[in-house]
Amino acid sequence: MNTAIVHIDCATDSIPEVAEALAALDGVSEVYSVAGNVDLIAIVRVAHFEDIAEVIAGKISKTPGVLNTESHIAFRAYSKHDLEDAFAIGLPAAD
Repeated sequence: MNTAIVHIDCATDSIPEVAEALAALDGVSEVYSVAGNVDLIAIVRVAHFEDIAEVIAGKISKTPGVLNTESHIAFRAYSKHDLEDAFAIGLPAAD
């Protein structure tokens, strides 16, 4: 799986509508409304590296209300959540 994190500036009066439109795109797994220098952050997950460009340049950037994007390609994932899932064998958690 290939992952990209996309910072998105959008028209201030249409943040919720843009977020919903982006979340509906194939290849976009999550969209977060955030505080800070950008309005939204989208997580793009695709099977083939070449598909990242199609999702970001071909779909996200062309979504009405999107003004600018900045993309970051993930090399490796580090996550406590992922590690717990990988080593879980279906037993209930011990307290």
